[in-house]
Amino acid sequence: MAEVVAAIDCGSNSTRALIADGEGRALARELRITRLAQGVDATGSLRPEAMERTFAVLAEYRARCDELGVTRGLLVATSAARDASNGAAFLERARAISGLEARMLHGDEEAALSYLGARLGLESVAVPTMVVDVGGGSTELAAEIDGRLASWSMQLGCVRVCERALGRGVVTPEGDQAARAMIDAELERAFTAVPAFDQVVGSVRLVGLAGTVATLAQLDARLVVYDRDVVHHRVLSRSTVQHWRDVLARETPEQRLGHPGMVVGREDVLPAGLYVLDAVMGRLGVDSLLSSESDILDGITATLLGPALRAR
Repeated sequence: MAEVVAAIDCGSNSTRALIADGEGRALARELRITRLAQGVDATGSLRPEAMERTFAVLAEYRARCDELGVTRGLLVATSAARDASNGAAFLERARAISGLEARMLHGDEEAALSYLGARLGLESVAVPTMVVDVGGGSTELAAEIDGRLASWSMQLGCVRVCERALGRGVVTPEGDQAARAMIDAELERAFTAVPAFDQVVGSVRLVGLAGTVATLAQLDARLVVYDRDVVHHRVLSRSTVQHWRDVLARETPEQRLGHPGMVVGREDVLPAGLYVLDAVMGRLGVDSLLSSESDILDGITATLLGPALRAR
């Protein structure tokens, strides 16, 4: 029987799946906005309605796995679930619905898998590569420096920054100030915890992952219909990040939906993600980044298939 594997990521804002064959070729990629992190920052627990939205999507993914003949796989839960008092209970139900092995990832594990996925198919360059994964509840930084992977998971994400500082509507001066202070403090914490990050400032290739970066790439390309070939490895300047951050900050979520490329379900949180992205670029001294649609899901499938591929 041919090997078919599945990777599912229960993230803070979206629940995604990748199904791949034994050669690592994608058979299906799925994404649903489920907002699992709704209210977690304030209450410390996952809301029942947020969990039910996610469980409904996992049932869809289980059916897709059966349709494509998945033989094994891994479901991971990240920031929202690991921050929640009922995260373990959520994971058990997710395991039962998906029928897959399920794990709660620590921040460094999330960063390492994201780095692995992003490096697949990426050309080598003379400078180190740093991956920035702007999620809903956390943002991971990872770079190979002096032959070792240095990583850190910041308590920053588009949903968390929205709920704690920025708000979802038109950005006020007070919200702007609070968001910048929150982000700067977390960046300072990251660079203090991982001194090696300072070694790549001004001389690094930055690769951006996840919904904030992908939606920015779609806005930049004015894509009405998603096209992976256009989004994947698209070069985005820091001025583009700042332009869309400022444009969207002046608008209501409903107005933001009028822009070609805006993804439904991200219209309220995208400005927060762009605040994070701009601050990371500023701290690293880079004026552009590379958008990557290969991410933690690709890292998981590569890990699942690694032994099988090496045995051939």
